[in-house]
Amino acid sequence: MSLFVTLAADILVAVLLAATIVTSLRLSRRIGQMKGDEAALRQTIGDLMVATGTAERAIAGLRAAIDEGDRTLNASLETATIRAGELRLQVEAGEGVITRIGAIVAQMRAVPVRLEPAPEPRPAPQAVPEPTRAPEIPAERRPEHAGPNGERLGVAAAAALAMSERALARVRARAA
Repeated sequence: MSLFVTLAADILVAVLLAATIVTSLRLSRRIGQMKGDEAALRQTIGDLMVATGTAERAIAGLRAAIDEGDRTLNASLETATIRAGELRLQVEAGEGVITRIGAIVAQMRAVPVRLEPAPEPRPAPQAVPEPTRAPEIPAERRPEHAGPNGERLGVAAAAALAMSERALARVRARAA
């Protein structure tokens, strides 16, 4: 029996040895696959790090562009605010001029019609004529000047009054 037990033990060892070899081969293949997967994983990690670096640079570029856009927008807003203030002042001055011209026209309409004879033509003087000036406006008809352009507006109003008086005289001369 001892031979039989020895033989059985040897067969059992041979079967176990064959099972160990088969298991070792399977483990060897799995280790090979894992090493291949490890290389692919390292490549993926490297690619991911490169992509992360590129994204960080892109973010820094975008931040710089946003900062530049913000500075440009702020400068444009400041300029627009200044221009809006200037326009507001000019509109106010224009409204003042329109009000004054309206007052002048209203006063001209309120003045009674005077029939004046047409002036006789004068001979032209031989000397150099003095530059013509706009006629003086009586104190009760002078508008109050306010604002930075008040004097210029007053001169413009006086010129407008003189032109309207000349036009009125022409119309009266034609009507007569």
